This record gives sequence, C-alpha cells and structure tokens, in this order.
Amino acid sequence: MGDPRLLEVLASGPMTTVQDLGRPGHGHLGVGRSGAADRGSLRLANRLLANPEGAAALEITLGGLRVTAHGDLLVALTGAPCPATVTGRDGGKRQLGHNAVEPLPDGATLRLGVPGRGLRTYLAVRGGLDLPPVLGSLATDTLAGLGPPRPVQGTLLPVGPPPATFPALDLAPVADPACGDVLLHVLAGPRDDWFTPGALARLCAEPYLVTTDSNRVGMRLRGPALERARSGELPSEGVVPGALQVPPSGQPTLFLADHPLTGGYPVIAVVCSRDVDRAAQARPGQRVRFRLI
Repeated sequence: MGDPRLLEVLASGPMTTVQDLGRPGHGHLGVGRSGAADRGSLRLANRLLANPEGAAALEITLGGLRVTAHGDLLVALTGAPCPATVTGRDGGKRQLGHNAVEPLPDGATLRLGVPGRGLRTYLAVRGGLDLPPVLGSLATDTLAGLGPPRPVQGTLLPVGPPPATFPALDLAPVADPACGDVLLHVLAGPRDDWFTPGALARLCAEPYLVTTDSNRVGMRLRGPALERARSGELPSEGVVPGALQVPPSGQPTLFLADHPLTGGYPVIAVVCSRDVDRAAQARPGQRVRFRLI
C-alpha cells in the first residue's frame, strides 16, 4: 500500500468546517441535522468527482483557505466562486477552475482568495474526507459542538479511497450566486396567527438587509418590523432550516444549518427548501426579498 493521501491545512481563513449532508433522525435526542449550509453546492462538488453526494468536504466562508496535497488528488470547487491558485513543488503557478474537476498534485498548495459574490465555497476531493463520524455524520455543528473540530493550521485531513466509477464531466455550467437582491419564496406559518393581519404582507413588501450578526446558525435581518397580535411566549418547538423566527424586536432571523429550537418566539413563515441554499450564499450587506407562495 502507498502513503496515505491527505490535505494539510496551512491556513483556514475566517471560517472553515468539515461538512457532509448532516445527521438526520436524532431530533428526539435534541441533536439537529447540521450539514452543509448550501447543500446543492456540496452535492455538485461530489457529483463532479463521482463521489457519493453526501461525502464530506470543506465548507469555506469568505475564502482564505490554504492546503497542501499529500499524494495526487482530484478536487472540485463549487458554491461561491473565488480566486484559486495552485503552486506546484517547482514553484509554478496556475489558476484552478470553478465547478470543474481539477488535479491537485502531490506537494502542490491550493490557495483560495475572497469570493467576489456569494459567501460559502466548497472544496471536495475525490474519495471524500475520511474522519471518524459522530452519530453517523462528519458534519461540524457549530452550535452543538458535534463533529470534527474546525481545521486549523497543521490539521491533517485524511482522504478516503477513490470510488470505483470515474468522473463523467470536466465542468458543470452552473450559475454563480446572486450579487444583488436575493429572492426567497416562503410559505406562511406555522405561527403566522401570532402576528397582525398585515404582517405577512409587510414581510414581502420591502427587502431586508443581511446583517453582520449572521453565521451557520442563522441570518439576522434588518428591515420592516413584524408586529405581533399576541403577547407571551410559546413552548420551544422544532423547526427546519429556512424558518423565519421573530423575536420581540420584530426583526426576523432566518434559521440555517445549525439552527436551534425556536426558543419561545413564533415562526411567521418558512423559506422553501429549494431556496435555503440561495439564502446561505447571501453575504452581510446584501438584501433578501420574500415572496409568499
């Protein structure tokens, strides 16, 4: 057998985590699903490499990652497009494509810059990251503290054996994340009856700003206040990613991959699952618009 294939982390940037498609089925234990914030981008990266769609990869927020390959690897970058430079052992440099299958030779170093649009970039490697699972998943839940620790300088990430099948495409013609207003479709409820009759219309009438107080747990939004018709608090309730919880301030929070229970605040509406990935790519300073369906 040859030497193990690894990714050595030289720098992790503002926020890098290991993610797969999460750990469903443990809600009765108080354990959320977690997993990739932009699940479609993770799936795409793995499909390009002929990995199982749920293979573990790196989720990189606002770039800044540097890794060195130990062993010849095939990689794919998806999600937020960022400048990607590979420096070989001989010092030669080349640019790495986005939404494409690319070689990362033994000893080469990959450096990611800051994406020009979008928030989260996914780096998948053929064979997937091969780490000990927690409750059947390699997802790092930043709220619960479950899963692999966040990679830091010096972290060695083992790569699993390559799958038996080979990549069928070199490039996926996928649109980049939006750089202007992001349109999100919502369904009313489950607690829209806790709000005044015009609250849903108000939610959809004007855009909301994504604030800097946002992370994998949720996005705090700033815009028209949503007025409640009922006072008091609810018992904590389970929710799904995309739930729009409204605290007493009237400013909604959009729950993302590592969300908790409701904490007693009502959920006025839920973003459709197909649009949660789009929400996860919205940057602080961007605006989101809601449309009721």
